[in-house]
Order: sequence, then C-alpha cells, then structure tokens
Amino acid sequence: MSNHSHNTPCELCVSRKHSMFAALPESQLCTISDHKNLISHRKGQILYYEGTKPLGIFCINSGVVKVYKTASNGKEQILHLAKKGDFLGYAALLGEENYTNSSMIIEDAKICFIPKESFLNTLLKNTEFFKRVTKQLSHEIGVMEDKLTDATQKSIRERLAFVLLQLASSYGVEGGESQKIDLILSREEIAGIVGTATESVIRLLSEFKKDNLIDLDGKKIIVKDRRGLARLSDFYA
Repeated sequence: MSNHSHNTPCELCVSRKHSMFAALPESQLCTISDHKNLISHRKGQILYYEGTKPLGIFCINSGVVKVYKTASNGKEQILHLAKKGDFLGYAALLGEENYTNSSMIIEDAKICFIPKESFLNTLLKNTEFFKRVTKQLSHEIGVMEDKLTDATQKSIRERLAFVLLQLASSYGVEGGESQKIDLILSREEIAGIVGTATESVIRLLSEFKKDNLIDLDGKKIIVKDRRGLARLSDFYA
C-alpha cells in the first residue's frame, strides 16, 4: 500500500547531499519542494512499468529500488539497484520516450515524485544542474556498455564475484575483516543482476562459501575475503 508521507522540504532532506539536487540554490530547491510529493512504498510494490509514459521523475529519500527488464520468457534482467539520493525515470523523461524498464521496491522506501514541469524548468534555469544530469546520463551509458562487454566476455563465476563486491561496497556493513551485505535479495534477484540461471547462483554461492570467500547469514550474504573475490572477478580497479 503506497501512502503519502509528510513532505520533507528539499532543503531539509538528508538524502539530498547524495543526489544531483545537492548544489541547487535555495530558491530553485523551494520550487521543487512546493511541487513534489513524498510517498511511502512497501517492499514488492511497482514504482513504474516498462512502456508507460513518464509524468515526472522519482528521487529516492530512503530504501532500495530495483530497475529491471522482463524478457519474453518472463525472466528478469536487473539493470541496477537504486538507493537514497538516486534519480529514477529521468532518461525516459528527457528523451520524451516511454519507460524502457520497470522498477520495483525491494526495501521499504520513501520516494519523492517531482512533476515533469518543475524538473524541466529547474534544468533549463540552472546550467550547473543541467551539466550534472547530462554527466550522470553519460556515466550510466558507460556502465551499461561495461556490463554488455562483461556479459559476453566474463564467466558467470567472475560476474557473480564482481556483483558481490559491488553489493558489499554499496550496502556493506563492516564487521572487522568481513562485510555483511545489508540487503535481502532473493537468489532469483541475484541471478537477475548477474544475468544467469538461479541454479547457477545457488551452486556458485555454495562453492564460494566452501572456498571461504563468503558466509551466509539467513538470506544475507557476508563477504569474508574481498581480495579473493576481486582476484576471481578479475577486477583490479
């Protein structure tokens, strides 16, 4: 069940420092603030569907959202996970296209919806903001290109190791040498991020556990050996 939460003014929003709104002057922030709606969403809710028309953009105040495409066989390919401060749906809005993907809440979230007019007006009035949004779009295209290359050139084992490292750096909670990934993802969802069958993920996770690279705590994964995973993923950045 979605419900309207009490609107937090943008200028008081703690997630703003993580977002592209970070350096907006107060007057423009207030304009955004006056037109947005802060809505609470529960895990499992759909934020928007592929093929529908964007009427504005979403800015995540808290929680986690998966952005995905569904193949003709019903399998999900997860494109990325969005967290606080991230914008969603702005590429489709700027391209004047329908959404090319869908998004679903995977951890209870508070999300601001900013109508098209307010967002576009701010973009046109503020060159710095315009540059930041363009830069972010270019970055996302680069990330997609890397993913495409990896999908064809790296083994499933290498890709899974890399995904676990990325999850640990975004959602990891330090515990001495190890890092717990503080996000519950089903094995299907992990397979959707890696781009493989669920069975392969289940098999490889138990191999990684046996090799002491990870540990499992209920549904959560603990990364025990970052170096080992980095070697495995052939990732030296």
